[in-house]
Amino acid sequence: MNSATTPAMTAGTPSPDREPVSASAYREAMAQLASAVHLVTTDGTGGRAGLTATSVCSVSDGPPTLLVCLNRNSSAYPVFLRNGVLCINTLGATQDRLAADFAGRVKQAERFDGRDWTTLRTGAPVLPGALVAFDCRIVDRHAVGTHDVLICAVEALGGIGGAEGLLYAGRRYRVLRREAPTAE
Repeated sequence: MNSATTPAMTAGTPSPDREPVSASAYREAMAQLASAVHLVTTDGTGGRAGLTATSVCSVSDGPPTLLVCLNRNSSAYPVFLRNGVLCINTLGATQDRLAADFAGRVKQAERFDGRDWTTLRTGAPVLPGALVAFDCRIVDRHAVGTHDVLICAVEALGGIGGAEGLLYAGRRYRVLRREAPTAE
């Protein structure tokens, strides 16, 4: 195959004999993937906001950098941009109700009620009891379709623990069980 016609070079151009992938088919395919569940939170001059996200990924460890994808149509989106900081709170196995609250079961104004939130370096809300918290400053953003990919420099870490993780797969929450270390 000629390098000018490799799939990587033509991936963005739909073939005239193929139908493009529909949004609903794509969502169904993505529902088959297991993803860690996170509360993404922010606080500052733009206000306080939080949401549940599974679209979080490590970018680099030098310097420590993550990415998180946020829908530009979300009511929380402008709050994140104005504040310029966020905390990615990775949830443990027993925090599925909290994930549902931040996914929309509870109004934005009530999501932080009844919990003792802390902060690290940026002032973004850190959830005590999270599996791990990545306290970040937003350093770049890229528009892709309906979402912005936020590139986030990790400024502090909190709560690094050994609890079981919360996953989302098949449109429901699941638990990632930790196995006991085996003796050699």
